[in-house]
Amino acid sequence: MVRTNDLILRTMTVLIAFILFGFSVYIFLSGHNAPGGGFIGGLMTSAGIILMYMAYGYEAVNKILPINYRYLIGIGLLFAIATAIGSFMFGQPFLSHTFDYFHFPIFGEVELATATLFDIGVYFTVIGVALTIVLTISEDQ
Repeated sequence: MVRTNDLILRTMTVLIAFILFGFSVYIFLSGHNAPGGGFIGGLMTSAGIILMYMAYGYEAVNKILPINYRYLIGIGLLFAIATAIGSFMFGQPFLSHTFDYFHFPIFGEVELATATLFDIGVYFTVIGVALTIVLTISEDQ
């Protein structure tokens, strides 16, 4: 394989991936009260990881992120399904959402919602699916 001088791509990848990951976390956390959440956050994280694969190559990124993305799909689906079915334990309809406020020493009063657990499942599933598709297509190249 012939490598070109991709110094600009590698340099800019660090900055762009940092911005993508940071904004992904923001979108994920604000998605419960605004558009976004696990799906858009997962897409943005996937875009950052794919950019890293393009800039640094498959071997280098796998040393940093030794993740089997197919397992990530299963973990995400388990989170989402467990949260959806968990509402039955409280006598609520399927996918019902509940929340409460808790006090944490550093953060103070924080709202915790079951929708956050569902969004974590969606987040992991989207990352796993997007990266499995892209990496499977790129294996033959």
